Amino acid sequence: MSFECQKGIEGLRICSIEPSKNRDNLILESEKRKPLHKLDAKGGIVNSKCEDLITGNEVLPSCRSITELPPVLISEIFNLLEPKELGIVSCACTLLYQIASEHHVWKEFYCERWGQPILQPPFGAGHSDEKSWKELFAEREFRSKTFMGRYTIDILYGHTEDVRAVFVLASKKLVFTSGYDQIVRMWGLEEGLSIASSESLGCTIRAVAADSRLLVAGGTGGFIHGWKANDENPHLFDLRAPQNEDKEFQVWEHGGPIACLALDFNRMYSGSWDMSIRVWDRSSLECLKVLIHSDWVWNLAPHDTTVASTAGSDLYVWDTNSGSKLAIINNAHVGYTYSLARSHTGKLLFTGGEDGAIHMFEIFENATYHVRRVATWIPHLSAVYSLAFEVPWLVSASSDGKLSLIDVRKLLRTNRNSALNNSSKAVNLVDNVEPPHRMLHGFGSNLFAVDVGSNRIVCAGEEGLVRIWNFSQALEIEQRVQALRGLRLENRMRRRNRQLETNDKGRRGNQCSFTEKKNQIDGHRNSWNNRRKMVWKVKA
Repeated sequence: MSFECQKGIEGLRICSIEPSKNRDNLILESEKRKPLHKLDAKGGIVNSKCEDLITGNEVLPSCRSITELPPVLISEIFNLLEPKELGIVSCACTLLYQIASEHHVWKEFYCERWGQPILQPPFGAGHSDEKSWKELFAEREFRSKTFMGRYTIDILYGHTEDVRAVFVLASKKLVFTSGYDQIVRMWGLEEGLSIASSESLGCTIRAVAADSRLLVAGGTGGFIHGWKANDENPHLFDLRAPQNEDKEFQVWEHGGPIACLALDFNRMYSGSWDMSIRVWDRSSLECLKVLIHSDWVWNLAPHDTTVASTAGSDLYVWDTNSGSKLAIINNAHVGYTYSLARSHTGKLLFTGGEDGAIHMFEIFENATYHVRRVATWIPHLSAVYSLAFEVPWLVSASSDGKLSLIDVRKLLRTNRNSALNNSSKAVNLVDNVEPPHRMLHGFGSNLFAVDVGSNRIVCAGEEGLVRIWNFSQALEIEQRVQALRGLRLENRMRRRNRQLETNDKGRRGNQCSFTEKKNQIDGHRNSWNNRRKMVWKVKA
């Protein structure tokens, strides 16, 4: 999304705009904000703090246009707009352009969708050549179209058996995989080359998770094996080094195979087939909470002080501080609910199940904690084993050997505008089954794991191969294709114009020769008639 506006705004003075407060429900929930002023029935302005009635003419004398309002008030109005709408409004005049381009507004939009950028640019007086938050947002939004473009496929060889776990650490350009061969392997995301592999851990590895400080793996042995980052290593983790108590550890407390792992800033989460989720302190490696389920735990997704999980066919949401159950969706799928993904804001949940369907849920935190299903897709013919979400794309991997790509951008915008506060609207959304936007084929067996990062999709399955679908050059390729199409169209139009000119010249020449022949014939006829008349006159 790019906005072309006039940028010549010399001599224009605008009041400083304070950054608005963080809005946790920007994407879906349209919580009504309490304005600083409100209008009464007579057209006056009432201060929300003191409730003193003031006439509109006293505050805004002779105000006939929005551009005559104070810039701070215009900024508050802009807070209610979508990014695309804000970009359109900013093209109206230079005043609105400068207010709409204020950094803090676009920073909220960016961070609420994708979090903090990997390299955060400085914004100050001496950094006029750096990208603004609006430019960063427009660039990221434009790059989000890559998954509809062309791609290349890199195949990574190394595993000897099925691959059950894939994790993409996009900030460090690394990929971690593991499976039935009991080895954790580390790959370069851009080059697709093997960097390191661990020793055999003695059991099937079903889950891998990592960040810039810690790498953990768990499987059928019921233990968590972890590696701490080494600052001296450019690839963070020494998988090949002999076991070191300072850099490598194991945690034993689960009574069954570990099916899922997750990390946040201070905690580590593990879900097991012993029907429990354990919350660990990352520094002391002590178990803080145990969340008991009624069936095998298949997947989990933490956010802030809550963690969502799937067990059996049900969907749960827990409070990790108190260990209490906040919400439960019984029978979310027909059969087991294998996969789970969560948005960056924590308000959206995506589940995939044995029935081949994918459901989208929204979390509401009003007087009570409520989870409601708002959309459904059925892109697969068999079980969905893995889901990955990066705004606005939801990617699923299934045992039918296919990947589905679903763009939820339009749905998010619709949900935000309508707020989904009306139950009838929610029912209509549930009844409408949306088709996937793209399907990726080429697998002859089950796909067990998928992850997304850096304009790439990484998947693996029963073949023992890891595939990287590279869309990083999709936009550049599309631009070249469009340029070639325009050039071919221009050449075609030139040839057509030349052909038309040639045909016109030939047609004119034919008309002239036809006219000349016709005149000759008419001349012969006239001379014959004249001679005949003369003969009759002589005879007379």
